Amino acid sequence: MNALYPWQKKDWQALLRERERLPHALLLTGPAGIGKLRFAERLAQWLLCENPAGNEPCGECEGCRWFAAGNHPDYRLLSPAEAEEDEDGKTKNKQPVIKVDAIRELEDFVNLTSHRRGVRVTVVAPAETMNVAAANAFLKTLEEPPAGAVFILVAHHWRRLLPTIRSRCRQFPLSQPDRHLASSWLEEHKVVNPQLHLAHSGGAPLAALDDASAEWLPKRHELLEHLANPAALDVIAVAQGLEKSKLDVELVVDWLQKWGHDLVSLGLGGTIRYYPDWKDDLQRLSVRAVALLDWQKTLLSARKSAHHPLNARLVYETLLFAYLDALRNKRSESRA
Repeated sequence: MNALYPWQKKDWQALLRERERLPHALLLTGPAGIGKLRFAERLAQWLLCENPAGNEPCGECEGCRWFAAGNHPDYRLLSPAEAEEDEDGKTKNKQPVIKVDAIRELEDFVNLTSHRRGVRVTVVAPAETMNVAAANAFLKTLEEPPAGAVFILVAHHWRRLLPTIRSRCRQFPLSQPDRHLASSWLEEHKVVNPQLHLAHSGGAPLAALDDASAEWLPKRHELLEHLANPAALDVIAVAQGLEKSKLDVELVVDWLQKWGHDLVSLGLGGTIRYYPDWKDDLQRLSVRAVALLDWQKTLLSARKSAHHPLNARLVYETLLFAYLDALRNKRSESRA
């Protein structure tokens, strides 16, 4: 159930090489889509296994059977609550968060006597989704951890965690997945052209698997066609279309960021990371690479507030008009 992905074996060996000195709080970091939660679950199972075979849980003891069934009494997975809806069915909080009530319930769990081996394991994923009150409450638990309590935090964006939480954890960055192993794994899952989907996903295999079957693929292609032909880009119409599609704003901003990254990277360094299938169009536009540096900053700012935009269409219009202005170098012309 919790077998490691093929590209995680070296990280696993490196971590357990010092298994006698594992900390009470471990922070697993790396981009989304590389399997950090699976790695955390495997570690949790190993810690709770009653007959571990070296660096592997036995898979046969009562602890392993309970873990596989999802009801081990000494294990907790703390993850964000789903977005809530009001009486009209509208989303109240667009960004799922871990709330302080969940942390208070966790305190009861970690202070109990363990049922089996004297260890109680908590996985928090993604840890950066704790809101301020939850993070402060969790910090108190980390500062004075009960005996036998082990915390494994998973973070896609570890810098968003409170510095005081980070300082009480041992950070363990998971390696970027090996392209060959990731591609082979995707082929086993019937993905056509796995290298292309890996590129679209920044090398993250799980994200590439989603990318290959996503319902929004035509929408992304349509948006990239507009970006590739700025002279014909109708910002108002494109923004309206994106709004009607009900896509997550953060997802669309991510597509724009990757396009901007490739334009700048190709223009200044001659490399493409995300959209090799758009090489000709990127090459043609990359002569404006320097002018697009400010647009990237605008996209980064938009990404930070993408979970709760006041008006999605306005966000899209602002970013697309900024893209056209950058290509036309309007800002630099106005300064001259």
